[in-house]
Amino acid sequence: MKYLVSISLFLVGIIHLIPLSGVLSAEKLFSLYGILFDEPNLEILMRHRAVLFGILGGFLVLAAFKQTFQLAGLLAGFISVISFLYLSLAVGGYNEHIARVFWADIVALVLLVFGYIGYVVNQRRV
Repeated sequence: MKYLVSISLFLVGIIHLIPLSGVLSAEKLFSLYGILFDEPNLEILMRHRAVLFGILGGFLVLAAFKQTFQLAGLLAGFISVISFLYLSLAVGGYNEHIARVFWADIVALVLLVFGYIGYVVNQRRV
């Protein structure tokens, strides 16, 4: 149980770092989401979203190694993952690229649940 939180946060952090490549270009965004970002305003917003995912992913990786950040990392991860899953189900009709993101977030959610269980067990030992 000692390393469960760290492993979970690290893996969820890596999942959240994947969209960071979208900051490079609209073509990278297309490869991630299967959507053309040929409208400049949408491209700006999505490339900025990639930066925000990079920040969140970096924080989750940091939290994997810094116990004082682990609860905040778990909370941030849960908010990110659950909000995307909720929006995906509420809106529906997404393409196969977004379906991949959906399933990656299901994996992330399972990891976060295990990480939280590990966190609670570790807190009881202290």
